[in-house]
Amino acid sequence: MPAGTAPAAAAAQAQDGGGMSPMIKSAVQGLAIFFGMQFLMGQITGKKAPATTTATDSSGAIINVPANTAEIPPFHARPDSLDEGATWSPIPQRIAPIWPNNSPLDVTIVVSPTFVAEPISKVPKERIVLDEMGFVLGDFEQHRTIDASFDMPVEVQNNGTLWGHFYVGITGSKLDPSTPGYDPSRAFHFVHPLTQYIAQKKVRKTKNLLAATEDADEPEEELPAGPIIKSHYHPNFTISFIPDSGVMIFPSLHPAVRQYVHLEATGARDKTGLNGWYYPVLYVNTFWQLKSHMTVLNSTVKRVPIHIDLQNFANWKFSLMASVDEGAKQTARNAAQGQAPPGGGDGTEFEMIKEVLLDTNIYLLGTTVVVSILHMIFEMMAFKSDISHYRNKKNNVGISVRSILGNVFMQGVIFLYLLDNNENTSWMILFTQGMGIVLEFWKITTVVNVRIRDAPNSIIPYRIAFEDKHVLSETEEKTKEYDAVAFKYMYMIAVPLLIAYGIYSLKYDTHKSWYSFVIATLVGSVYAYGFLMMVPSLYINYRLKSVAHMPAKAMMYKFLNTFIDDLFAFTIKMPTLHRLATLRDDVIFFVYLYQSWKYKIDYTRVNEFGQGGDDEEVEEKIANKPLTSIPGGDASVKVGIEGAKKASEMADEVLGKASGSAKKSGATKRK
Repeated sequence: MPAGTAPAAAAAQAQDGGGMSPMIKSAVQGLAIFFGMQFLMGQITGKKAPATTTATDSSGAIINVPANTAEIPPFHARPDSLDEGATWSPIPQRIAPIWPNNSPLDVTIVVSPTFVAEPISKVPKERIVLDEMGFVLGDFEQHRTIDASFDMPVEVQNNGTLWGHFYVGITGSKLDPSTPGYDPSRAFHFVHPLTQYIAQKKVRKTKNLLAATEDADEPEEELPAGPIIKSHYHPNFTISFIPDSGVMIFPSLHPAVRQYVHLEATGARDKTGLNGWYYPVLYVNTFWQLKSHMTVLNSTVKRVPIHIDLQNFANWKFSLMASVDEGAKQTARNAAQGQAPPGGGDGTEFEMIKEVLLDTNIYLLGTTVVVSILHMIFEMMAFKSDISHYRNKKNNVGISVRSILGNVFMQGVIFLYLLDNNENTSWMILFTQGMGIVLEFWKITTVVNVRIRDAPNSIIPYRIAFEDKHVLSETEEKTKEYDAVAFKYMYMIAVPLLIAYGIYSLKYDTHKSWYSFVIATLVGSVYAYGFLMMVPSLYINYRLKSVAHMPAKAMMYKFLNTFIDDLFAFTIKMPTLHRLATLRDDVIFFVYLYQSWKYKIDYTRVNEFGQGGDDEEVEEKIANKPLTSIPGGDASVKVGIEGAKKASEMADEVLGKASGSAKKSGATKRK
């Protein structure tokens, strides 16, 4: 963005919560790489689960058992006793699947307000939200969808937990452990919560400052010191069998994965006493659940819908998604307890990323990821070119000092706004904003001398003075005059608008304090009128009939980033007015393009402002050439090639003059 527009964009992000912080942009890029790798792994590994094999059980019958279980025998061929000297381990080291792939399974899910399971026969029918039979373990083509509804138990309405009781078994077996004939080698049961406890965002205590004196006598409502935790319900979730998990080392499993691994109920071990078996992993996938789609449970929530997808899922996808999901939820829990998440933020950044991935067209999202990388490149190149331009500039022609001072003020206001309105604002954002302020301060020192002078007739004994570095040329004096004229008219427009906005905000909006009111009013003005900081530069270009003094490369990079920001604005959810506001910077760009076309520049010569094109490159190349010795001189003394030529020419001239004077016997009259 051009100078002066960047603060507006930053303020837009701070004020609306829209836009993407650098951290979120990087995360979107990382997720794009992840899904690219996911597609590649899918093409390489395919969807083939480990094959099954056959074995003979204790009765001599041939049965199907899992293949590739290494030295762990099939469960149905487990030994009756341990080897001599072996000790039974309560925690197995290695575990193998208990059932083979291609096994037909029956699955039943019962919702309940209690952790303790009731007999399925005594559960109200509507609480049995899923009852599927014959689902084939390892058949990736199978996909079943179930829709139902049920009355929310009163205990759950009162901030309780809704439990899901999952019953899984080989087709035809007894699923309920309380039923006679239940066989733990053919069925298992586990419990998983279907609601989540999420910390509510703290409501910032605000008030109408004009009415504050009227309400001063009313006692203030005491807010709880800690986070407010409430139970949330999401109507959609997916349950996925993981058929290709194979043999696992149980103690080294990631906690996010281990919570879905259920060991064989009887505690059977192989002959070493160290290895055991586990039931098929059933992943309760809540990865794509968004908080914005959840319902806060209370007494008004009587009946809720439920949508369940049943499928098979690749093990590597399960491990990755379970770990990432658990890490994000843990970060959010830590943030709710007041712990600062890594990189700052409030622990909801991952939620924003998922929302973008779910609600954005895949092609638009892919384009956004590509241009976000270009955005970073252009931003770095613009930063480099901007510094190079001001470092090498030989005069102050065309520079609006007031615009630079205005940028310092606006970025300072945004910095204070971020501190005042987001306790958990990312340190990365604050650091970037602070670096922008430092850069603008540095620009001031390249244009004028900043001095502290006495102020005898003022309340404050000292004042900051901006003094010219040298006697200004005629063109520089004109630049200073045009800058003053441009800001004069800007003040005439902006100050009444600022006052009107302040009066409106004071009358109709609520604020934490007078300080917050001042900061919010100023940052709102920056958001609305910040792009006007480029208008004085355009006016100076018009009066000077030239754009040669402008940092062309830096401007181009910033304008390219402006269009990239436009793309982000139409990718991320935000109010329509904010989307339209992002287009205002483009107006400045098109005016600058028109001026560049009208006031053409010859880059092969030094322009009227002391800036050159090709000549500066030639000088740089000459400076980098190797040294050479002077003809006829000491070979140990070397100078540059150009210096050697000049020295040789001067020597010849001196010798020629001396020879001529000798011939004329000193009678020559010097002019």
